[in-house]
Amino acid sequence: MTALPARVAGVGELALCVPPDRQTGRVASSVLAAARLAGVDEVYAVGGAQAIAALAYGTETIRPVDVVAGPGNVYVALAKQEVAGDVGVAAAFAGPSEVVVVADGSTPAEYAAIDLIVQAEHGPDGLTWLITWDEAVADAVCAAGERLLATSPRADQVRSTMAAGGYVALVDDEAAALTVIDAIAPEHLELQCRNAEALADKVNNAGAIFCGPLSPASVGDYIAGPSHVLPTDGSARFASALTVADFTKDHHVITLDQEGLDRLGPHVIAMAEQEGLAAHAESVRLRLDGAPS
Repeated sequence: MTALPARVAGVGELALCVPPDRQTGRVASSVLAAARLAGVDEVYAVGGAQAIAALAYGTETIRPVDVVAGPGNVYVALAKQEVAGDVGVAAAFAGPSEVVVVADGSTPAEYAAIDLIVQAEHGPDGLTWLITWDEAVADAVCAAGERLLATSPRADQVRSTMAAGGYVALVDDEAAALTVIDAIAPEHLELQCRNAEALADKVNNAGAIFCGPLSPASVGDYIAGPSHVLPTDGSARFASALTVADFTKDHHVITLDQEGLDRLGPHVIAMAEQEGLAAHAESVRLRLDGAPS
C-alpha cells in the first residue's frame, strides 16, 4: 500500500520495516513475497516506534531515508510526528483504525454489523460508529452484531474496542448524518444506504468512502487502490489518503524577459520599499529598461 505509489512517483530505493514473528524473529514469507512483487529493495525485521526512528535517523544496519510512510498504532503515528521535519512524513496521522457506517432501511443488518466488527478487530483505540435515522435499523444492526460476535474468535478484543470507542448515532435525516460524518472525519466511511454516491458527493471529511452494501472497507484494506494509508484521528479534515504526490516535489522555475521585468518591477520595488528592504528594490531597479549599472 506504500510501495506502489512510491514506485510510480519515481522513488529509486524502497526500504520496508516489518515487525518480526515473535517465535522465529523472522519476517513472514508471504510479506517477503509481496515486497518482491512490489519492488521493495530492502526489508528489515523491526516494527513499532523504533522502526520509525531507525528509518529517520539510521542505525548500523539501516540507512536513513528521505520519506517515511505507512500506517501503525498510536505509538507509530506519534513517532512519525516526532521525526517530521528531520525526514519527510507522507500522509497525515495514520493511527488506530476507524469506520463510520451509515445505514438505512435498505441496509442488510449483518453487512453493517460485520463491518463495524472488522474495524474493531484491528485492535485497541479503534473507533466504530453506526449512523442512522431509523431506530429500527440501529436495533437490528446491534442485534446482528451480537449474533456475529457469538462465533468470533476475537470477540473479547472486539468487545473491548467497542466498549471504549463504539457509538450509535441516531440522527434526524441524511443532512444530520453528513454533519456528524464531517465532525468525525473518519478514516473509513461506508455509505450502506440508498443514494450512496449522491451522498458521497456531499461529504467533506473522510479518508476513503465506500458506496453501497457490496463495497466493504475490507476490499480497500487488501485490493482497492491506489493506497490504503488513510488519515485518522480527525486528520481527514485537512489531509488525504497516501498518493503519488506524497513522494514528489514541486520546483518553481521563474524566467522573465525585459518586457516582463519592466512591467512587474515597479510593483516589486514598491513592496520592497514598504518593507524597508532597500537592496531588494535596488536589485530590480538596476535591471529596469535593460540599463546596466
